[in-house]
Amino acid sequence: MSNKLNSALLDKAVDDILAYSTGETITKGGAEVQGKKRNFVETVEIQITLKNYDPQRDKRFSGTFKLPSIPRPNLKCCMLGNAAHCEQADRIGVPHMSVDDLKKLNKNKKLVKKLAKKYDFFLASDNMIKQIPRLLGPGLTKAGKFPTLLSSSDDMQEKIDEVKSTIKFQMKKVMCLNVAIGNVEMEKQQIIVNTQLAANFLASLLKKQWQNIGQMYIKSTMGPPQQIFF
Repeated sequence: MSNKLNSALLDKAVDDILAYSTGETITKGGAEVQGKKRNFVETVEIQITLKNYDPQRDKRFSGTFKLPSIPRPNLKCCMLGNAAHCEQADRIGVPHMSVDDLKKLNKNKKLVKKLAKKYDFFLASDNMIKQIPRLLGPGLTKAGKFPTLLSSSDDMQEKIDEVKSTIKFQMKKVMCLNVAIGNVEMEKQQIIVNTQLAANFLASLLKKQWQNIGQMYIKSTMGPPQQIFF
């Protein structure tokens, strides 16, 4: 799978994103734009428009890919665990809930929804994962946050980092896709590598690969989009 991204263009785009996020002035479309430093860590995401693709007729695709650098280190995890896992979570400072805690929610839709909203993702012990639909109903699944399995031999911190590093491309009814590939506190090279890998992975999911990609931009949360492929 060759890399179709122009490295000079990508290099400049990342430079501009990082400069803008620290409050420097960048040139965009021939005009100077004054950057602004925000009081939170901006996420850098890749935005992709597809072409020659019919979401009604063509096969919908879905795929996950683990990036080498964690794009969003601040994602909040909750461990739905057995006694051993809850104890382990406690040691590394990860919020956790036991079967009894889940039973207290009493399948109340509002409370389950609140739980799903509070955390970005969930892990569950292997003996708990089967009980979750029975204990909580379909709330976590509906929120797209059904827990990731943590077996007794897995290292909890490694698993959490793995989930934080994993991106997902899923074709819905629209022709635009966007995923987080970094943040403005990362090294420039880490953002570049994550961008290239994410773009190549998406192309590999498409029927005609790069011929199905119309345009590609990267942008920080509050910064202007930078085109890297057209």
